[in-house]
Amino acid sequence: MDNSIALVTGANKGIGKEIARQLADAGLTVYVGSRDAARGERAVEEIGGDARPLVLDVTDAASIADAARQVDALDILVNNAGISGDAKTPDHEDIDTFRRIYETNVFGVVAVTNAFLPALRRSAHPRIVNVSSGTGSLTWGTGSQFPHRGTYAAYRSSKAALNALTVYYAHALADDGIKVNTLAPGLRRTDLNATAAASGGDPAEAAAGAVRLALLPDDGPSGEFFSWDGTPVPW
Repeated sequence: MDNSIALVTGANKGIGKEIARQLADAGLTVYVGSRDAARGERAVEEIGGDARPLVLDVTDAASIADAARQVDALDILVNNAGISGDAKTPDHEDIDTFRRIYETNVFGVVAVTNAFLPALRRSAHPRIVNVSSGTGSLTWGTGSQFPHRGTYAAYRSSKAALNALTVYYAHALADDGIKVNTLAPGLRRTDLNATAAASGGDPAEAAAGAVRLALLPDDGPSGEFFSWDGTPVPW
């Protein structure tokens, strides 16, 4: 994989930064997507290897187009950028918050993926990894895996939508040889929301799961949902 090129969105901090670090450690050229140029530069310095900054706001069409013009070769796209909001239930959440979260977590993934598909289609081993959440699993959400409180409704429903998109992209891109899978990273110590910030989960552990999907062999799965440890997650 020494000549492979990857792009990780939202990679200046948290799980995204750890994904970029591990890919760079594996010998890949890694574009570190960041809305803020200075933060991206700092992340690249800390990641090391062949990490390269790339200003990319997944909610801004002009930013996406400009980033795509700068990357003419790409083997791996990791759609990691995401936002959460707070713990409100849907009956107490305003519609603008839903729109803001979906803009990043759903529409941003579609916009970025479509913009970089020409480059991915030129790759011999193209891979797309969508960083989702176990809380977006409807099976887990209706079973005993999580308390039935209806909290983080905007975030959790956006991840359920992302899971569906993963399946549709996998079907649509199968003839191009592009493998598309989604990852449940588990609760990690990041600034995603208050629950995550208070947790003890290591972001690097989750990142390893994303890297595993990014480096899948040609006979690997596509259109599937995996936990950070490689076990399947129900839809």
